Amino acid sequence: MAARTSPEFPHRRPVPPREGYTVEDLLTLPDLPPHTELIDGSLVFAGPQCCFHSLATDLLVHGLRSTAPPELKVRREMTVVLDKRNGPEPDVSVVRAAAARSREQTYFQVRDVLLAVEVVSPDSEARDTDTKPHKYAGAGIPYFWRVEMAGDEQPVVHVFELDKVSRVYVPGGTFRDRLKVSVPFGIDIDLAGIDRL
Repeated sequence: MAARTSPEFPHRRPVPPREGYTVEDLLTLPDLPPHTELIDGSLVFAGPQCCFHSLATDLLVHGLRSTAPPELKVRREMTVVLDKRNGPEPDVSVVRAAAARSREQTYFQVRDVLLAVEVVSPDSEARDTDTKPHKYAGAGIPYFWRVEMAGDEQPVVHVFELDKVSRVYVPGGTFRDRLKVSVPFGIDIDLAGIDRL
């Protein structure tokens, strides 16, 4: 069946297969919008991002890169293959350096991801606070951070660590002015530095 076009949707929309999309589809379908994710076999398209989202992501990427040991790399907005039907795209990921094989690669396997970070946006709040952390924990990613904008437009970082027995995240702290933790490596980020970006 051919995808339909209309005046409201001038571009051809892909028609999903009966059993849903796979990660292979996500990685090979032509003309998908940037930052398309795969959640439970459904393609999820990113909405417009606010300035806070961009600045908070930049702040964390810079802070993590400045302290990451050589065996780890920091990447932004890269697909993480959790399983055949799930390929989310964390805003920031810390991955094993050995997995960063090429500048042309478009994804990482979940086994190579130590930390996934989601900066909450209005259009993705439920996914960032519920769906994706649940899937990251089930897939075994050891650390997860959720970043939200406080009333004063400053970042608040909620840090979680995986309980390997229950496969759920347990809270490791909430950080407002300075993010200082020892895992997955020594990290010290001035969150108020967002005002200087």
